[in-house]
Amino acid sequence: MALRTVLTFTLKSAAIGVLAAIIVIVMLPNTWQGLRFNSGPVFHEVSPTIQSSAGPYSYAAAVSRAAPAVVNIYTKKLLPGRRTLPFSSTEMQRFLRDPYNQKDQQATKLGSGVIVSPQGHILTSNHVIENAAEIEVALQDGRRFHALAVGVDPETDLAVLKIEAERLPSIHLAQTQNLAVGDVVLAIGNPFGVGQTVTQGIISATGRNQVGVNVFENYIQTDAAINPGNSGGALINAHGDLIGINTLISSSNGGSVGIGFAVPVFLAKDVMTQIIENGHVIRGWLGVRVQNISAQLRESFALDDIRGVLVSGVVRSGPAHLANLYPGDIITTINNEPIEYQREVLDKVITYKPGQDLTITGFRDGHHFELSIRVGERPVYGSKTY
Repeated sequence: MALRTVLTFTLKSAAIGVLAAIIVIVMLPNTWQGLRFNSGPVFHEVSPTIQSSAGPYSYAAAVSRAAPAVVNIYTKKLLPGRRTLPFSSTEMQRFLRDPYNQKDQQATKLGSGVIVSPQGHILTSNHVIENAAEIEVALQDGRRFHALAVGVDPETDLAVLKIEAERLPSIHLAQTQNLAVGDVVLAIGNPFGVGQTVTQGIISATGRNQVGVNVFENYIQTDAAINPGNSGGALINAHGDLIGINTLISSSNGGSVGIGFAVPVFLAKDVMTQIIENGHVIRGWLGVRVQNISAQLRESFALDDIRGVLVSGVVRSGPAHLANLYPGDIITTINNEPIEYQREVLDKVITYKPGQDLTITGFRDGHHFELSIRVGERPVYGSKTY
């Protein structure tokens, strides 16, 4: 009897166990699969952790901070009309008053600009307003104003305008020159006249000075789309601070191909300040023409290991001429800073103010020389000498 009781209990327990197993298989298949392979090592699948990005997923805040200060610029200028002879008797009287029947034509151009002060100063590109008879500025809020040109600097392709208005938004200028390749940037302007447009990219390079368009070049290169009409507009960082003034593109078809250039804000700010204070930009000048020393020149002058630039011309009565610097001289240092390339002469000389003295060392006919030169003021608008 006792044995039957034990057997009955055992069978019931086994049945209950089998029933429980069936329930687990049907209701919790994943758990069952985990139990099936429990004889080997247990591997736990870990969900990947999403790392937070250093930058925002939206740049709307940066755009809303900067965009109200970016303006559309419309210019008008008169072009001499074609001169034609009259063809009817009714035009004969007009012909007697105007023998050539001259009719001036009006050309329009569009671009962009950036309000940089509550007083109404606007930075833009010089080529946007060049030779303009009339300049009109349109704000994002719909207001339109006539603008006056305070001054221009063709050698950096920058210009400063002024409008008289109240409650003007102004952009915040970036306070650092520490730009890094890969930083996110946004270009704001009026491409093709379609209206204010924002494009996004990164800084592709900094310090570009071999573009060959302007005398003074120190560009930020970006792949943010820049097109005709963007000139003079803003290049901002991810915080909405102005880091550059968009000025030109490299393109074979006239549209953006991902190679755009902007004048960095520290250079634009210096140019603007000098234009407002002096009416033009004051830069140092020696009155020399120099060229890089090619392999052929190095061989013909027997220069061997000498590094420097060759003086190819000297402006009569200029600072270099008065200090007895001559064509054929080789400049190796300016104020103890080594010189190896033509561009370095320009970049160093313009950092000195007219009236300051600097020391030049070099070689003349194989002999070392040292000269003190008093810096002059660079002629306005495009001297081809340094």
